[in-house]
Amino acid sequence: MSSFQDSVVWITGASSGIGAEAAKQFSKLGAVVVLSARNVEKLEQVRNQLINPDQHLVLPLDLENSANFSELVNTVVEKFGKIDYLINNGGLSQRGEAHATPIEIDRRIMEINYFGTVALTKAVLPVMQKQQSGHIVAISSIAGKFGFYWRSAYSASKHALQGFFESLLLEEAKNNIFVTIAYPGKIYTEISMSALNSDGEPHNKMDHNQATGMPVEDCVKKLITAIRKKKKSVLIGNKEIQAVRIKRYFPRLFWKIIKKQKPV
Repeated sequence: MSSFQDSVVWITGASSGIGAEAAKQFSKLGAVVVLSARNVEKLEQVRNQLINPDQHLVLPLDLENSANFSELVNTVVEKFGKIDYLINNGGLSQRGEAHATPIEIDRRIMEINYFGTVALTKAVLPVMQKQQSGHIVAISSIAGKFGFYWRSAYSASKHALQGFFESLLLEEAKNNIFVTIAYPGKIYTEISMSALNSDGEPHNKMDHNQATGMPVEDCVKKLITAIRKKKKSVLIGNKEIQAVRIKRYFPRLFWKIIKKQKPV
């Protein structure tokens, strides 16, 4: 689909950041949006900013608890009859050194970022297979391409997403289901505010990397362009995304550069 008119677009993590902005831009393009996250109040605030607010659906969802995902899928299908796009954007970041981070935090981040995302995708897949159409988007991170300071669990969860969704891309091509993996770099969102520190508490700071990052509006425009073009993967950001190419072609230079970067 090159046009999003009357498409049903389900977005997780839609209460803020990339997810909220994606909801706004998709609604301007004529899509019907399903907004999911834990915070219903924030979701309603986002919905009220969309074109024709009443046609969109607020559907609370907790990626850490996948028991009701099939019910949520049924709710969307009963209301709209289909699911054209699933934007797996919800997740949780991290700020803490690996040695100081209890394994329980690693498990929680993996449960939310990886298992929750995979569980929702698997719940939606039968709908898209029956339709013989659909497009699944996984919002990874530049940290899904290489490890970085204070991001061991987060980076691991994003690396895992790449393996799953690249496999899914191959397997579901026969069902006319497309997969795009997006790797945002430094984007101006509040992701660092809710990131877990080594005590399991919110980092509660706007990191320099986010404060000086690409405007979220520009990020989402690039994301939607990649979805339109059915790109298998897309790097989104400013000069920091060049690190991915440097690592691939000049690995010794990459490690010299990356060691000098600041965690925040």
